[in-house]
Amino acid sequence: MDLRPYQIETVEAAMQHKKPLVVLPTGAGKTVVAAEIIRRAENKHVLFLAHRRELIHQACDKLAAFDIKVGTILAGEKLNHMRRVQIASVQTLWSRCFRRNNDLPPAGIVVIDEAHHVPARTYQKIVEQYPDAQIFGLTATPCRKDGRGLGGTFDHLVEGPQVEQLIADGHLVRTRVFAPSAPDLKGVQTRGGDYVVKQLERRVDLPQLVGDIVTHWHRLAERRKTVCFATSVAHSIHIKDEFVESGVRAEHIDGKTPKDERDEILARLSRGDLELVTNCMVLTEGWDQPDVSCAIMARPTKSAGLYRQMMGRILRPAEGKTDALILDHAGAVFQHGFVEDPVIWTLDPDLKAETPAQEARSAHAERELLTCSECSAVRTAGKPCPECGFMPKRPGEYLHVRDGDLARVERDGTCHPHHYTEGECKTFYAELAWIAAQRGYKPGWAKHKFRERFGHWPNYRSIIPQEPSPEVLAWVRHCQIKYAKRMQKAASND
Repeated sequence: MDLRPYQIETVEAAMQHKKPLVVLPTGAGKTVVAAEIIRRAENKHVLFLAHRRELIHQACDKLAAFDIKVGTILAGEKLNHMRRVQIASVQTLWSRCFRRNNDLPPAGIVVIDEAHHVPARTYQKIVEQYPDAQIFGLTATPCRKDGRGLGGTFDHLVEGPQVEQLIADGHLVRTRVFAPSAPDLKGVQTRGGDYVVKQLERRVDLPQLVGDIVTHWHRLAERRKTVCFATSVAHSIHIKDEFVESGVRAEHIDGKTPKDERDEILARLSRGDLELVTNCMVLTEGWDQPDVSCAIMARPTKSAGLYRQMMGRILRPAEGKTDALILDHAGAVFQHGFVEDPVIWTLDPDLKAETPAQEARSAHAERELLTCSECSAVRTAGKPCPECGFMPKRPGEYLHVRDGDLARVERDGTCHPHHYTEGECKTFYAELAWIAAQRGYKPGWAKHKFRERFGHWPNYRSIIPQEPSPEVLAWVRHCQIKYAKRMQKAASND
């Protein structure tokens, strides 16, 4: 297999150190780098550690491309202790060797995939058993959940090119980001460097948010193959149900979805039989499907590492793919910046990784990320919207967004919400009239719904009802759910 120049440089730099932590963005070829390190260490036993079945199978495939034969230590798979290279599930190795007191496999080299998990006790206990081995860590995000460094296990950072350079070289694609005002997370507690999931779920798994997700996908996503990251399993199922209700071919997967079923769902997404897959903490790592070009961020997170892991899943190039569309309903871009922003990583466990571009936006109001009032793109305050060119009259101020509308976020942080033309408003009203006629609603229903959406009454003398688009149907359903929940709450208060 031919390596890219930066991959060769990374391998050579890493092999000069006892415990290097190799940092390459998602899509840059970390497993290829690991395979080349293992190929060059042809006389040493190697233990390759990963925490997910998908990562183990990926490693097996990559090493096979280098003509390296491996054994696997994984529940349900046959052992082959005679192979020089053993690829092991951390959980299986822990169970067999620590709980059952079996011998660990010999290793002069230990390779740790997704090495940002290394602070966990299982990893630490395994690494401690190889004091004389060369330890290689591989990750796109070399930090703990709270952003602090991974020093202690590793002694040297070996950094490859960052996302912006990989885009320039054609190895990744650029993002287009749409984001709203962030959800109200006041009072949601933090544990282990991120929000408490149960509290977060109660705050974001609301009909209004789910409805927003569906409506904006219909308007912005161009029916792209899409992955949605949810807060919890229940939240993920809820979002999937709303998409199905709006006519989208969607499925949900979680950690308990059987492997065969999960593989079939993702294969259907690849074939185009599905348009969208929702999940909770399943597709954040070890999943590569380059033709998926839209990600829905429905999970607020304080973890910059998790944010970059999720968004990195859709950056790989594919035939006909010109960009990666991010619908950031969590407002994470305002906290963590763009995935293209350069990051200054550190090994120091007392320091956090730095993103100078995002810190500059936060420090200077004129560089803050805002929502475009015209097209819902994300832009930098004081700069024209890169999507529609709109420039607000009062630069430097956040623009108010109606009912959760997304806005295009520009590279300099300014935002522009979508502006509906007179023709679009008239079409919207005609589609409401069609719904009213089909469902037998009162004559004034369409006028009141139009006013609810646009803030003023329709002023059309005659209108020909028009079959509604998925966007309008999704918005009407969103309103109905919101009304039903409001009535339910009022009844419970009585």
